[in-house]
Amino acid sequence: MQNQELKGKLNKHERYKERMRPYDYFEVFETLDFESLSEGDRFYLQDFGIFTTDFLEDEFTMRLRVPAGRLSAKQFTSIAEVATMYDLHIILTARGGVQLHGIESDNVLDIFKKINSLGLTSWQSFGDNIRNIVTDVYDGRGKYSEIEVYPLILKMQKYILKNPRYVGMLPRRVSIAISGNYANVSSFFANDIYFALAKKSDTLGFNVFMGGKNTDVAQDADIFLSPDEVFDFFKAFVEVFYLHGSRFSRSKNRLIYLIEDIGMDKLKELIQTQFSRKLQKAGSLLLEKKKFSSHEVLKDATYAFCYLTDFARIDANEIKQISEYATLNHAEIRIGIDQNIYLLGLKEGTTPFSSQKESSTVLTCAGTLCPYSFWNIKDETSYLPLNKIREHSIQVGFSGCAKGCAKHYHSDIGLIGLKTNNFGDTQGGVRVFIGAQHSSGTSVGRMIFSMVPFEHLYKVITLIIAIFEQSEYKDFENFSRYILNKYSEKFLAMWFLANLQTSQSIGLESNKNTKENFKYEKELLEKNFSNLDFLSFIDDDFSNAISAISKKLWTIQGKDPHYEPPIKRVAFR
Repeated sequence: MQNQELKGKLNKHERYKERMRPYDYFEVFETLDFESLSEGDRFYLQDFGIFTTDFLEDEFTMRLRVPAGRLSAKQFTSIAEVATMYDLHIILTARGGVQLHGIESDNVLDIFKKINSLGLTSWQSFGDNIRNIVTDVYDGRGKYSEIEVYPLILKMQKYILKNPRYVGMLPRRVSIAISGNYANVSSFFANDIYFALAKKSDTLGFNVFMGGKNTDVAQDADIFLSPDEVFDFFKAFVEVFYLHGSRFSRSKNRLIYLIEDIGMDKLKELIQTQFSRKLQKAGSLLLEKKKFSSHEVLKDATYAFCYLTDFARIDANEIKQISEYATLNHAEIRIGIDQNIYLLGLKEGTTPFSSQKESSTVLTCAGTLCPYSFWNIKDETSYLPLNKIREHSIQVGFSGCAKGCAKHYHSDIGLIGLKTNNFGDTQGGVRVFIGAQHSSGTSVGRMIFSMVPFEHLYKVITLIIAIFEQSEYKDFENFSRYILNKYSEKFLAMWFLANLQTSQSIGLESNKNTKENFKYEKELLEKNFSNLDFLSFIDDDFSNAISAISKKLWTIQGKDPHYEPPIKRVAFR
């Protein structure tokens, strides 16, 4: 950067990069004293997947890249052996990777060398890099798979991995997903770039979506790529983001902000300057929503088994058991971005062991293992009606902070664990989001409650599911599309609160009213809850009434609502 005035406005991360490239910093890696690291050391180490929390500066975490979530039984077993040797905790990430927690400073270098000798790597799994590139867990083998994308992922990773120009040198992190399946286990619209299966004329390829993140949906870029164009497009994009992405405010330098600044058309124009072929307009998106069983039949008539982890936590003995069984049965191991483990290629649709938790559709962040989370989110799942969530395959994202690593905005029901003292003698609570059209990338969820105390979360979520069960819809996303999203957020909050106060679960019909929506919603409340005093608080909107009734219901008095009587169902009137 030539302009000295602009140099002075660079954010702190960029000033470190100006002094020394992370790639060059790696030359001193083996001479580091991990007990006496500077702020600069901690900054650079992120690019090699090594980081600490603010409150545990001498306890390190190492994040491993696992491209497409694929690793061998031998690699998986070796990770477990390293964890056992050094007494580490293992969690699976929402990008199909592995994190090792609790590494003591004396052991960082040894563990780094052991992990990187397994054919795995921790390079560029954190920091301002292309993060672990993800795809559907059934890539190439599932009955909905049209194009196997694993070779493309390996090619993309090889291009950026340990490339001096890009190691830690992008303006900000970039998340990339690509899927050649027309039905995916998980949605990919939260990525900066999503290559989604599409068809143009008689050619199968990919439509490009750009600008997604944990709180926003990726936008249709109106680009179609044939499979042999994807890698060159990827290279062009990386170079454009490297050259043109903002290096000033850290809160405004993800890809979505570049799109907001210059527009999608200008971004495409810049990519075209680096791309040798003429960009084609988008084809027809091939994307359907399907439900998957725990023993899914694959296209070759073998089976895949989904082993549910303890909300991404897994111990060394579990890994060894899974790896031994995979080896014995010539099965392939893959880690899904749903934080579960899949065995592919089993000859029978049964397994001698079962999953330990009802976590199949619940995504959680790292919790207190991350410096930004207030709570151990994986434990706070005890406040959820997990049996009902699993029964209806409801997608739940439970994040420990607003950064949203559990993609709460991209879930049927999204939760953020935060601190609160709004309701008496309690500190824990959650924001509640519902209604995302996450499978199609149409919209993110809407916040219904700014805060529900943990002690009342079980009953709130149970009520939401009870009202869903009364609808004609079997899928929560359709329930949201045709019922919940026809009403305002504040009305829905009022409706749920009124039901809670009366211990009912009065259902909702689709709102066909198109004018004077507030008047219609108010009349609906008065009709169904005429005896409740909160109606007197409603003036020009529902805010005062929401505050009054939530304080009345949720001020803590020592009672555990996990064990309150079941909600009485009442038909919609």
